Amino acid sequence: GLDFLKDDENINSQPFMRWKERFLYSIEGVNRAIASTGEVKGHYMNVTAATMEEMYERAEFAKELGTVIIMIDLVIGYTAIQTMAIWARKNDMILHLHRAGNSTYSRQKIHGMNFRVICKWMRMAGVDHIHAGTVVGKLEGDPLMIRGFYNTLLEPYLAVNLPQGLFFEQE
Repeated sequence: GLDFLKDDENINSQPFMRWKERFLYSIEGVNRAIASTGEVKGHYMNVTAATMEEMYERAEFAKELGTVIIMIDLVIGYTAIQTMAIWARKNDMILHLHRAGNSTYSRQKIHGMNFRVICKWMRMAGVDHIHAGTVVGKLEGDPLMIRGFYNTLLEPYLAVNLPQGLFFEQE
């Protein structure tokens, strides 16, 4: 079975997606899975909202329910991301970032920005875990390029690797 699930990145503010009920339903499933398997399980509860106050409220509620990880979307902006990273540190929570909105930066080939840059910024901002894409599905990408994103997040040093999109050494 699965160990972790996540909220969808797009359900953070739709009126019919009541976040409290969704969080309660999610943690109920997590607790049932833990009880039946004896294994660690979890759910990334998306605390993304229109204001910091709302995000804090959602994050506090998720923490009270016993989750160890919360999720935010890239579209909240860099200041809000760093602020949520600080909150997560103070509250012993893991912070997952979904890359929702990434294509507004990275799809423009002439003056866009590679997702690798966003990965580094997010790690410097304090994000623990990043949805870096897959080789199939909605966030599909070239397998070597996706490997390059993962290496950017995992490795302290990267040599030039043109197939993975690494055009210069990086530390």
